[in-house]
Amino acid sequence: MTADAAASDTSPLRAPTIRTLNPAEWDTWYRALEIAFGGREEEPEERGLWRELSDVDRALAAWDGPAVVGGAGAFSFGMAVPGGAVLPTAGVTMVGVLPTHRRRGLLTALMSRQLDDIHERGEALAVLTASEPAIYGRYGYGLGTWRLSLTIPRGKVRVHSPGDAAVRLRLADPAESSPACERLYASRVPLRPGMLERRPGWERLPLLDAPGSRGGYSPLQCVLAQDRESGRLLGYARYAANVAWGPTDIPGGTVKVRDVEAESPQVYAALWSFLLDLDLTETVTIRSRPVDDPLLHLVSDPRRLEPRLSDSLFVRLVDVGAALRERGYAAPVEVVLDVTDEFCPWNTGRWKLHSGGPGKGASCERTAESAELALNVRTLGSAYLGGTTLAALAAAGRVTELRQGALAEASRAFASDIAPWLPHGF
Repeated sequence: MTADAAASDTSPLRAPTIRTLNPAEWDTWYRALEIAFGGREEEPEERGLWRELSDVDRALAAWDGPAVVGGAGAFSFGMAVPGGAVLPTAGVTMVGVLPTHRRRGLLTALMSRQLDDIHERGEALAVLTASEPAIYGRYGYGLGTWRLSLTIPRGKVRVHSPGDAAVRLRLADPAESSPACERLYASRVPLRPGMLERRPGWERLPLLDAPGSRGGYSPLQCVLAQDRESGRLLGYARYAANVAWGPTDIPGGTVKVRDVEAESPQVYAALWSFLLDLDLTETVTIRSRPVDDPLLHLVSDPRRLEPRLSDSLFVRLVDVGAALRERGYAAPVEVVLDVTDEFCPWNTGRWKLHSGGPGKGASCERTAESAELALNVRTLGSAYLGGTTLAALAAAGRVTELRQGALAEASRAFASDIAPWLPHGF
């Protein structure tokens, strides 16, 4: 029976069973999850890439007889955390249940089983992006990063260069330039919490350009910024353009920027100057940038950027002790945290966190000492990458201070000077 047929199966309900997927079952599993997400079939190029990137041994399927009725997958990532370490992280993906099987506890069973599996693998962190953000808080995922989307009218803003850069811009084939771009991207990962290592195969994701998904835009374009003398790559941008003509033959196209990376402020400014000055276009858009993106401070009129804030990465501490030991802290801290965790009971209890500050390392062990801050694991996830302070979460009633001064001390230590950001979805 196909997943499509399962959606309309009227046979008596059986208790679904959950087990790890076999490789031969991947297409059936994936199609069932496409139905759970509305039914649109992905382009063959997209489906093929996700098939190759999938960790099939991490894919869980819920079966009602011979039919897949739900599932949850995970990728094996490395994610940058405050202090520059890159930690093994489970990238939770393709979580869904068919409409015929919702409201029966199946999603909770899948998420609980997945957390057990992640813990057994020794991964201290799990992350996801949410199609419906209201769902995942109850499973301990806290909103850890935000993203900015920008819509910029060409000709209405100027980019102020922080200084002259000895840089040459040239157009390049996206695939041919990919190895050099990936090396530059890799060098940027430890510098910003939330960025993901692109492990083998993932270098294809930024190049994904299925013709059926272009929506009238050009094939993917790439511009490189290189040192004038040595030719060394200093930055790059990938984009597509949709040139449109109005009724009076006035061009009104849009440039859709996919990603921009640069080694220096000067190179970043040069790339944006290029993107904002392409002929036959009047609007430049980009879907995801950090909330502290330099462009906000490089342009003549930031109001013209039309910034829009959206949720991005949700973070879950699967092993509280390991996760808190492995990240860096912006200030010295010694605090006893009373943590509650409904789905990972091994996290519940009091943990003593100690760090001497930047570069000093940290310890986090169970303790019988009196608690000084009380919070749940979801709140820890929101604060973990440093983009949301514990003080802000306390103002929302999500942290209880049990020792005067403990909140301010911990909030300073958990904060990050660099806003965390997820560079691409999964």
